[in-house]
Amino acid sequence: MVQGHSDDAETMTGAASLIRSLERAGVDTVFGIPGGAILPAYDPMFDSQQIRHILVRHEQGAGHAAEGYALATGRVGVCMATSGPGATNLVTPIADAHMDSVPMVAVTGQVASAAIGTDAFQEADIRGITMPITKHNYLVTDPAEIPRVVAEAFHIASTGRPGPVLVDVAKDAMQAQTTFAWPDTLDMPGYHPTTKPHGKQIREAARLITSAKRPVLYVGGGVLRAQAWPELRQLAELSGLPVVTTLTARGAFPDSHPQHLGMPGMHGTVAAVTSLQKSDLIVALGARFDDRVTGKLSSFAPGATIIHADIDPAEISKNRVADVPIVGDCKEVLSELIVAIQAEHAADRQGDYAGWWTQLNQWLDRYPLGYATSDGGELAPQYVIERLGRIVGPDAVYVGGVGQHQMWASQFISYEHPGTWLNSGGLGTMGFAVPAAMGAQVGKPDSTVWAIDGDGCFQMTNQELATCAIEGIPIKVAVINNASLGMVRQWQTLFYNERYSNTDLHSQRIPDFAKLAEAYGCVGLRCDKADDVDATIEKAMSVDDRPVVVDFGVHRDAMVWPMVAAGTSNDEIQIAKGMAPDWDRED
Repeated sequence: MVQGHSDDAETMTGAASLIRSLERAGVDTVFGIPGGAILPAYDPMFDSQQIRHILVRHEQGAGHAAEGYALATGRVGVCMATSGPGATNLVTPIADAHMDSVPMVAVTGQVASAAIGTDAFQEADIRGITMPITKHNYLVTDPAEIPRVVAEAFHIASTGRPGPVLVDVAKDAMQAQTTFAWPDTLDMPGYHPTTKPHGKQIREAARLITSAKRPVLYVGGGVLRAQAWPELRQLAELSGLPVVTTLTARGAFPDSHPQHLGMPGMHGTVAAVTSLQKSDLIVALGARFDDRVTGKLSSFAPGATIIHADIDPAEISKNRVADVPIVGDCKEVLSELIVAIQAEHAADRQGDYAGWWTQLNQWLDRYPLGYATSDGGELAPQYVIERLGRIVGPDAVYVGGVGQHQMWASQFISYEHPGTWLNSGGLGTMGFAVPAAMGAQVGKPDSTVWAIDGDGCFQMTNQELATCAIEGIPIKVAVINNASLGMVRQWQTLFYNERYSNTDLHSQRIPDFAKLAEAYGCVGLRCDKADDVDATIEKAMSVDDRPVVVDFGVHRDAMVWPMVAAGTSNDEIQIAKGMAPDWDRED
């Protein structure tokens, strides 16, 4: 039974109740676009002293901005749209947030309750459409339910395994009169996430860690969601285990730390990929054994015992059977694992990983990340990103699009702090970077935020530059422009006999991104030579009152290496075209 505060009792419209509820949930920013069905909510929001509404140019931009805000701040991101096409334009960012466990609440207007199911103007069953890609969703037709539903939505989105929650509100529910009553307790009998791990499993994990010869800490994005990076570092240093951080976990453990092997997966470092393959124990923390990490699942880490800790019990043993399953919040799991390891050490049971570290260090030394420059002297994209990371530094927030530039940004920028690398991991959404950077900049107004985008991704959502210019959101965008859909072109080079079907985006620079930026009220810069890279980045950094777009014209045939081809074993990792690591070489 939900009880409301008596001092809240006030008669108002359902729309006013919706805005009051968002305020009570702590919302300070909403990204959205008004339309007919959601219009009643925009009237009381006009008077809100707490909520800043940012008018985006496309609802997809609103959703990705809410994601960027959430990823940068750890708070729930909020987006708003009208019914029908407004709501369906949120589907991609909702699916993206679902895949990457991003806390988000999407509020949509719906046609009047009497018209639901009649194919009314701008009607879409957004609740049904998003059911597979939300953590939970609601259709509200009774205005009295609005405060309870909003309170529940924010609680569900931000607890347990975070994720997106949709609140669809019928127009007549917003127009009707109601009594506002914010719940002081939530009665949700079916929702009780397990946060505290089972002690027996923790002790067994500690025993396995100290008795293993080739263990690895496999760190996923769940460690960041749980804000468990201090405990991760403490456990790593206490135990002496090597650490790999997935694409969505970059920054959870400092790249500069001597125990860090880099990123595993399709484009991970040789040391990280091979450490998992050759390990005898994998300690998976907030990771889900994604296909991009495991490669061919049946051949992944054949000799490894698996300890799998995750807040979501559905992930345990979903892809790889766990020998020690641990359901719990990563922060609590790590805290208890630290105590258990200390107890092992006190009992004189210390792990001996000297031989393992000798091997790991050989791989690190023998197969560092690197890249080749083009014979024609064209600008290497890896060089641009490497210099950007060096000049801008590790305190900035970097937001990636999807494709080659995303992989290079994950490889050639050093991430030292949590919340400094935001990208679309599970869904792989082109167009993520610009609006997500906008949201991150709003959430962290004092931080430098760089979107690292490709020319393909940039053309999907660059209209949000208008939003940034008008709203005073000074993001910076590095467009890695190879006049191609680069990652698809790489696959066509490797697997389709260089038949470049529909991946050429036009080498004559249509459109001219620097001019486009200026048209949007931003600063537009262009750089095609290695000698000009540093000065161009520094010029972009000198602008702090409006957005900046830098069009870097780069070599179109640059490739991302290392690479594990889709569907193949991690044992088949290549360090360049046709080149596999020489495991038998004597140093």
